[in-house]
Amino acid sequence: MANTLFDKIWDKHVVQNVPDGPTQLYIDRLYCHEVTSPQAFAGLRARGLKCFRPDHIYCMPDHNTPTHDQDKPIEDPVSRTQVDTLAKNAADFGLAHFGMMNPKNGIIHVVGPERGLSLPGMTIVCGDSHTSTHGAMGAVAFGIGTSEVEMVLASQCILQQKPKSMRITVNGKLGKGVTAKDVALYIMSKMTTSGATGYFVEYAGEVVRNLTMEGRLTLCNLSIEMGARGGFIAPDEVTFAYLKDREYAPKGEDWDKAVAYWKTLKSGDDAVFDREVKYDAADIEPMVTYGTNPGMGMGITQHIPTLDSVPEAGQVSYKKSLDYMGFAPGESMIGKKVDYVFCGSCTNGRIEDFRAFASIVKGRRKAEHVTCWLVPGSWLVAEEIKAEGLDKIFEEAGFELRQPGCSACLAMNDDKIPAGKLSVSTSNRNFEGRQGPGARTVLASPLVAAAAAVTGVITDPRTLM
Repeated sequence: MANTLFDKIWDKHVVQNVPDGPTQLYIDRLYCHEVTSPQAFAGLRARGLKCFRPDHIYCMPDHNTPTHDQDKPIEDPVSRTQVDTLAKNAADFGLAHFGMMNPKNGIIHVVGPERGLSLPGMTIVCGDSHTSTHGAMGAVAFGIGTSEVEMVLASQCILQQKPKSMRITVNGKLGKGVTAKDVALYIMSKMTTSGATGYFVEYAGEVVRNLTMEGRLTLCNLSIEMGARGGFIAPDEVTFAYLKDREYAPKGEDWDKAVAYWKTLKSGDDAVFDREVKYDAADIEPMVTYGTNPGMGMGITQHIPTLDSVPEAGQVSYKKSLDYMGFAPGESMIGKKVDYVFCGSCTNGRIEDFRAFASIVKGRRKAEHVTCWLVPGSWLVAEEIKAEGLDKIFEEAGFELRQPGCSACLAMNDDKIPAGKLSVSTSNRNFEGRQGPGARTVLASPLVAAAAAVTGVITDPRTLM
């Protein structure tokens, strides 16, 4: 019986199997940011250890970085300490560090793929749940805890229980205004936030094959939000074309050898998964969330589910979630007033996302009452935006482009949504307080976000296309 692609990559990286215990797994790439690494480095110092393979480790701040005035000292003392500590740790342990204002800086899950650091067949970890993003390259990538970061720093290995395998197949053709973000939100609305717990997900099918690399990165990024350990996509010509000539990708003969190997990275026709799930593209429209977890999503033309459609055991928490959002069962989301719009994050902070946003706002004006933050995922994305003249489109429409960082995805920097205000966000989580204490978040694609920004209310973007 042919192995799944997950089996192929996992088995190739097994150092040893602990009897009745976890697998010791070799890690090809460790990414470190400023939030989950300080204690790990402190642990190394306490034990007098060095990094085992420093050339396999890359560090950059992203969570705490402000998205303005990055050439000046960070005002918030906690953020400043975390960013400065990462710089010191990287210097002390001889690690590559892309600090603020470095042209290679950005959100770590945007920079890894775009620089060719994340490659097919790799095992990749970071102290951040959205490490699953890198799975789009055909890698086994997953988030780890701080003690595990220390383990990888010291040994380039990690102890892990092998997850079960799941294949999610989406066939058909996506309709007008439907993006990779909508596919992910749709899958989560069906799977719920726990439906993939204990599994590593391989995405397959016509829809997935036809996604651009950037769309695939968005899809894999959100795997964690349905409980999956990670998500990935078999590499193909789309992957190879994206990676060719990237800064850290193999060159010359090494490239040819790499591609020859990468072409073997696919599940066999007779591969058996622990679970198979299938969806039809025809059922997917632009999506919005209405509650306080990413699984509470629906098509933008639909109505918020009524209380009697929710299992009795979940009705109390369902009502609490809607009360927090200020919504009522059975309501339409279309027409609800929007206060803030955020386009960015490791989910939707790439050049294609800003092209999509620009396609809606071009020739229109930002609604006066809406505050909008457009935040590239990296300095490279910022350069691409300017090279394509998208910044001019934004400027003419009344929008301001900010500097790279995680920004309003999470309340760890200056970009916080005030209490009670409603934000349409292209990020990944809509938990209570995720974007700021008391903030209310609707997750959506860049097209839906742009439509909200110019109309001032939640709007079906297809009406503006």
